[in-house]
Amino acid sequence: MAASAPDTDAPAPDAGSDPAAAMPSLEEMQHWTWVMGRMQQMMMQQGLAALPTVPGINDPATLERLDDFWTDSLNLWQRFLTPAGDGEAAPASPPPDRRFRADAWREPAFDMIRQSYVMIADHMLRGVDAVEGIDPKQKEQLRFATQTLVDAMSPTNFPWTNPEVIARTVETRGENLMKGLQHMMADMGRGQLTHTDGNVFEVGRNLATTPGQVVKRTELYELIQYAPATETVFATPLVIFPPWINRFYILDLTPEKSFIRWAVEQGLTVFMVSWRSADASMKDVTWDDYVRAQIDAVETVRALLDVPSVHTIGYCVAGTTLAATLAVLAAQDRAEAVASATFFTAQVDFADAGDLKHFVDDEQLKMLATLSPEGFLDGRYMAATFNLLRGRDLIWNYVTNNYLLGKDYAPFDLLHWNGDTTNLPSKWHLSYLTDLYRDNLLVRPGALSIDGTPLDLTRVTTPAYVQAGREDHIAPAESVWKVTGQFTGPLRFILAGSGHIAGVVNPPSLGKYQYWTNESGAGSLAEFIAGATETKGSWWPDWLAWIAARSGERIAADGARQPGEGALPALCPAPGDYVRTR
Repeated sequence: MAASAPDTDAPAPDAGSDPAAAMPSLEEMQHWTWVMGRMQQMMMQQGLAALPTVPGINDPATLERLDDFWTDSLNLWQRFLTPAGDGEAAPASPPPDRRFRADAWREPAFDMIRQSYVMIADHMLRGVDAVEGIDPKQKEQLRFATQTLVDAMSPTNFPWTNPEVIARTVETRGENLMKGLQHMMADMGRGQLTHTDGNVFEVGRNLATTPGQVVKRTELYELIQYAPATETVFATPLVIFPPWINRFYILDLTPEKSFIRWAVEQGLTVFMVSWRSADASMKDVTWDDYVRAQIDAVETVRALLDVPSVHTIGYCVAGTTLAATLAVLAAQDRAEAVASATFFTAQVDFADAGDLKHFVDDEQLKMLATLSPEGFLDGRYMAATFNLLRGRDLIWNYVTNNYLLGKDYAPFDLLHWNGDTTNLPSKWHLSYLTDLYRDNLLVRPGALSIDGTPLDLTRVTTPAYVQAGREDHIAPAESVWKVTGQFTGPLRFILAGSGHIAGVVNPPSLGKYQYWTNESGAGSLAEFIAGATETKGSWWPDWLAWIAARSGERIAADGARQPGEGALPALCPAPGDYVRTR
């Protein structure tokens, strides 16, 4: 729809000797703005109409959206040419955008830049949503790519369109740009974007400091046993499987954030698996090896403490693997070895696995194979992928602050962990993306097997505690929920506030976020939420009450409950050697 021409009934100015008299009136400026915009619109429409019809380029629906774009563009210009209080009321303010929170973005010139960007971004994304005739998966990929482009073209990311950078450059006489260039060159040298001051944190000094000992080491993992902090402990111990995509100490950050330290202080005997970062010697490692390692860790702890069963936790990909481990044990009539299984943001059904699915089509899988000539994938590639999933926060925010404004990096333990990358065995990684993300085979009984044992998740009757993050962009809550339709044993599902990391690492002492429970049962996540009860703060106490009810009596924390005092000698102090291997 074309824009309407503004009224232009005012007489032409008298061009006399007074230069001010020759200046066009406001009405004329509005008129000529409309004329030039309309002419440009007409020429573009004519050119597009002369081309063969291409969906999404010059089909009737796209041309109509182009009319809408030009109308919004002209309206935007006319609002800036109209004095405050004149004409139509300004449109309602959009939701706050942290990128434009500085007062300088409200100055006329930069406000125009900001609003133009917002308008263009909105039309680009609406254009993708309106495209018809393509596969839903392709449409989602197109929208993700468009959002990535929209975030990249923000005026905050360029020094000449960001008023904060301009002011900072004038103030420091360019020192900010020099410092930012140093930051950028350092990142280029290490092949990874920096998020925090790398000199503040050190594993074993102020991260991963919960006391313990490595009591077993294999080619794939170290087993850490933590020292008890109470005189008595629950009889049933806990074995934690972290994702091997990252370092285990996400669950043992600074002492006040450490899940491991908190669990030990509640009277649990805690064991942690610390995975080895892959190198060329691990080129033949497959998913079978990780399942076998989980079973080996379970059996090692059972034998060490002489207990019939253990509690387990699987985080993210290790949770997916824990589900396979439980299926293997069930098929082999050994399910009693695991008393319970807790899943932190773990998926088993990948039909709606979120934005990561955009990276698992055939072409990208072929490209990924070329990045692993020595049999392992450099962890920096995975780090870049995860950063891209939240590009506005994890890429462009740092480009602006640290490259353009030249700010120093703020210390942040979680971001230090995020940048502490781990290499992955390429054969396993490709099969994981293919079999699970692309083909979704784990939820098809018998479609996958481990060491010849077919996997059938419906045979798993182990009591399960399933945690999902409401804002999780890596393992969406809707996807995590699907495990409730697979396992057939008793299951408790809780929905935690925040996302993939903060939704898990949320100690009670901080009093942050909330979680939702539904004791009446639900057939879908939407139904769960509709009938849920919200509880402020951390969900950890809820989990502890659930786990304590399945942990037997408390016993003295002596003998083999002390690291190195049982049949397995202490090899080295926690956090061990593998967590430091690069």
